[in-house]
Amino acid sequence: MIQPFTSALLISSVILISEARSEVTTTSLLNEMVDREALPRFPSSDFRLKQASSYNRASKTPDDEKGWFTNRDFNSNDRDKNFIRIDNRDGRKEWVLMDHKGAGAIVRTWMPWANDRKPDTDTIIRIYLDGAAEPVLQGNMLSLFDGSGLIPYPFAHESLRSAVSFFPIPYAKHCKITTSKAPFFYQFTYREYPQGTKVKTFSVEEFESAQPLAKSIGEKLIAPHGPDLGGDLTLTKTLSTQEEAIIDLPAGPGSVREIAVKLGSYQKPAITRSVVLKMECDGKETIWCPIGDFFGSGIGLHPFRGFYRTVDEDGTMSCRWIMPYQKTARISLVNLGKDSVEATLAARTGDWAWDSQSMYFHADWKRQYPVPTRPFSDWNYITTSGQGVYVGDTLTVMNPVERWWGEGDEKIWVDGEDFPSIFGTGTEDYYAYSWGGRSTDFYEHPFHAQPRSNEYNKLNRKTARNEKDTSGYSTETRTRSLDTMPFGKSLQLDMEVWSWTECDMEFAVATYWYGLPGTTSNVEPSPDGATAPLTWPLSAKQGGNKKPAR
Repeated sequence: MIQPFTSALLISSVILISEARSEVTTTSLLNEMVDREALPRFPSSDFRLKQASSYNRASKTPDDEKGWFTNRDFNSNDRDKNFIRIDNRDGRKEWVLMDHKGAGAIVRTWMPWANDRKPDTDTIIRIYLDGAAEPVLQGNMLSLFDGSGLIPYPFAHESLRSAVSFFPIPYAKHCKITTSKAPFFYQFTYREYPQGTKVKTFSVEEFESAQPLAKSIGEKLIAPHGPDLGGDLTLTKTLSTQEEAIIDLPAGPGSVREIAVKLGSYQKPAITRSVVLKMECDGKETIWCPIGDFFGSGIGLHPFRGFYRTVDEDGTMSCRWIMPYQKTARISLVNLGKDSVEATLAARTGDWAWDSQSMYFHADWKRQYPVPTRPFSDWNYITTSGQGVYVGDTLTVMNPVERWWGEGDEKIWVDGEDFPSIFGTGTEDYYAYSWGGRSTDFYEHPFHAQPRSNEYNKLNRKTARNEKDTSGYSTETRTRSLDTMPFGKSLQLDMEVWSWTECDMEFAVATYWYGLPGTTSNVEPSPDGATAPLTWPLSAKQGGNKKPAR
């Protein structure tokens, strides 16, 4: 049986964000990071998410196929110009990586090791705010963001061969980021606030005074709990093929606070594909997704813990997104497989004050095989129409060869813009690690994880440090908090297919997003995809390294 949902801790007043908040501050952003109540409402400030990165500047338009798929997204010599410019400050060269005019907040940074076997660097990074002559923050390019320096874990941490930070750095007028040497790869994701937004610029003094709050927020990120908002709705049933088990939720307005699923056996890994989670709100289907992809496990049972989802070793999969509805809602599991399945489905519900900014939660899923790696192409995760907020995704990839598959960049277009708001530097970078050819190991963080790669997961860790076999199934997952992506008319997320080998791959992706009533996506339910034979054989131990027939 599924374990009882953990009773809530009392919600401290310090983590509540007033809708009437008039100023964005370091403290308000820290509070917002763990405020699940805020996520289902379209943000009143209507910010836009942007990114400064080392994407190749030859990529200007999809009409120029050669330039669009140029893969050199870094700087290793004087010929590379994948940054903004070089400034000269009193005879000292500084490479400018980001130069944003206006109110904003840095909400995610990613920096890889410059060498796949050495985490050290002597490059100094400097962050200047609001035109100040001196940086508000400066330090070693890696240790500033890997949890070993000023910014503590879990806000900053070392993932697989990368330094990643989610600590917010707001500014009222301007942000410039420089390095003392040509930058290797880099990404700085930031919010761009509308003109007139009041922002209190980050300072070391405020950073220090916010440390007690940061400690509390960090503890919530590492060990998330949902609020205690009523009784459990639980259903346990043996589902025959094509059978559906349904939980009708209390009359609304209301909301789902937590969903949990547990199957009787995961002996056959494909069962996490053929058992599908569905949800219907106010007569509209809002979730259609295989359970493995929805909860981030991928094909088979691969435990990990995140802020929004947890996959436990006992097989319990749970999520903590709040899902509002106005009048009626139902959650169900359907067994599309050939064998009967013992399954438990549980939901915790609560109240919701529906208003004009309230949004429905959506989860879509799509699969494609084959996906040829030549010619290079962009593979569409999702395209939405309407108004909403993008909050995450889970990608499961089948790679039939040993060489690295994930050089492709994410390209995210918002509201029909001429160039993507987000143009990344590699699929592994999007999922917050680097050197994917060697980083075939499990890792987890509150906002991202690699639950499975090659034959490795949390229960079967990689020990051969120099192994570079990236074949088989890999599952990458990312959820968003301060780096959610609001869109006013549309959002299109494409992931570039860029492998070092010409071959046929399989891509499958679950996308998570909120939308105002009437907002739609281009992804349709795919029962045939959920029951398609696996393109790579898996053992009952969730991933024995069995090579496919040549």
